[in-house]
Amino acid sequence: MSSPSPTASQLAQNSPAEPAGGAVGAAAAAVDDDKLDPALVRLALVILVGVVAVQLDATITSVAIQTLGNQFDVGVSTIQWVSTGYLLALAMVIPLTGWSVERFGGKHMWILSLALFLVGSALCGVAWSAGSLIGFRVLQGLGGGMLLPLMQTILAQEAGPSQLPKVMAAVSVPAILTPILGPVLGGVIVDNVSWRWIFFINIPVCIIAIFLARRVMRSTRSSERHPLDIRGLALLSPGLAVAVYGFSEAGSKGNFANAHVLVPMLIGLALLGAFAVHALRTRIEPIIDLRLLRNPAFLGATTLMFLFGMSLFGAMFLTPLYEQVARGRDATGAGLLLAPQGVGLGLGMLMIAPRANRLSARAMVIAGLAVTALGQIAYTQAGHNPAEWLLGLSLMLRGFGMALTMIPVMTATYHGLRHDQIPRATTTSRILQQIGGSIGTAVLAVVLASQIRDHAGADATIGSAGGAGGDIPGWVADAFGTTFWLPLVFSILSVPAAFLIPKRLAGPAGSAPSATETAPIAAAGAAGPTDATAANTEAAGAAPGPRVIADGAPRWLQGDLEYDHPGA
Repeated sequence: MSSPSPTASQLAQNSPAEPAGGAVGAAAAAVDDDKLDPALVRLALVILVGVVAVQLDATITSVAIQTLGNQFDVGVSTIQWVSTGYLLALAMVIPLTGWSVERFGGKHMWILSLALFLVGSALCGVAWSAGSLIGFRVLQGLGGGMLLPLMQTILAQEAGPSQLPKVMAAVSVPAILTPILGPVLGGVIVDNVSWRWIFFINIPVCIIAIFLARRVMRSTRSSERHPLDIRGLALLSPGLAVAVYGFSEAGSKGNFANAHVLVPMLIGLALLGAFAVHALRTRIEPIIDLRLLRNPAFLGATTLMFLFGMSLFGAMFLTPLYEQVARGRDATGAGLLLAPQGVGLGLGMLMIAPRANRLSARAMVIAGLAVTALGQIAYTQAGHNPAEWLLGLSLMLRGFGMALTMIPVMTATYHGLRHDQIPRATTTSRILQQIGGSIGTAVLAVVLASQIRDHAGADATIGSAGGAGGDIPGWVADAFGTTFWLPLVFSILSVPAAFLIPKRLAGPAGSAPSATETAPIAAAGAAGPTDATAANTEAAGAAPGPRVIADGAPRWLQGDLEYDHPGA
């Protein structure tokens, strides 16, 4: 009689490190899980080279807007399109990311996006007019817009479930540090070199990033050929761009009751609604798959991305503005004063990422939201002139809370998903984060402008509220204090979505299994590869089901329609 298949506990106990005992073997396995695969570390470092250039570019350029307007002798309403055009191009290209990775592979799309960003940067540096600069910024945005979702997709596909939290922690760092470093670096370049070098500086970085990508990244692509959802793309990309533009205009004009704000917002939201209807009815794979929202973990993660994006990006917009307008700092000084947030984030990453697999993901998110909210309280008392050390401590708490929240949320985005579903899941979460950030920034700008108008008259603006040194009126700080309550409220509103996050995260179901993930496969014994896959899917938090989108799809993806894959 043949011996039965080993159980999960037997696999854990009979590890090569400790054949006879379970405790030492489990400890050894835990140590192995804490170590990142060297190949994955190399890949992450290569990808971060390209991402840092893109994220620094946005914050560096924002510092130079006034200088660019003076250089080309144009007004603010014209030169602001240097930023707005880039933002709209970025928003329009994000929906293409998931399909392009499946069709052409992550490596090819990464190199293409870097090349577009490089060419756009070089052309921006030689721009001869405001119009040419705006056009070249759009080209730059088409390349830069794909790099962030590509980064997240490639690393999520390469990392196993046990390593995913640490990888997600690493890729979160540039998004937090660049708003601190960007204004400082931009100010140094504009003041001491030339505005053209805020674009030329990207060229060597992109060349190095492309060279490293060709050497380190491996070529992958989906075995199935999904047709491009042209109708969905025609609805989603312009809808997202127009909606983002509307919210951007609301922030710059300081109110929503304006035709330049309401018309694009309503058009954008209508196009997004039409896309949602199309995506649920189409028989081909939609450009983003809304059926993924049937996964409670994915629904919770994307909801948190949206709401926490409102709080995070809103606060990061408001904090340096408060330092400049209400406390009289220059742009460089305001940027440096955000450094404690980076310190808190770094400490959080170092402390939490190695332990993320052993902690409750749901508890981490709730605790992170609480710590983030706690870090906002001192800023709500801006009217009472809080001490600088208290604001610095608050920023450190906010950074720590962000680390505690983002690591499990970014990991939960892929909980139970198959390897081939990762690109479209990343696209969906990025879109919701983009919209959330735009809405949060717009709402805070409108509320702040309303507070300023209440004190200084209907014609007052945010920029004209402050003065020099002691000339800053006290009501300016009061206006900021009232507005700072909103990021706190956004953080609190995020708490219910945290209860959709599982206590234990399994990561992508299609990733290479780690040592602790072999039990479900082994438990399937000799039942065959199909049953083993089903057992592994159940371990990831989903029940196996009949084919709807692909073999082994979990039940929450089942719907009334099967997608057609011509040529598959």
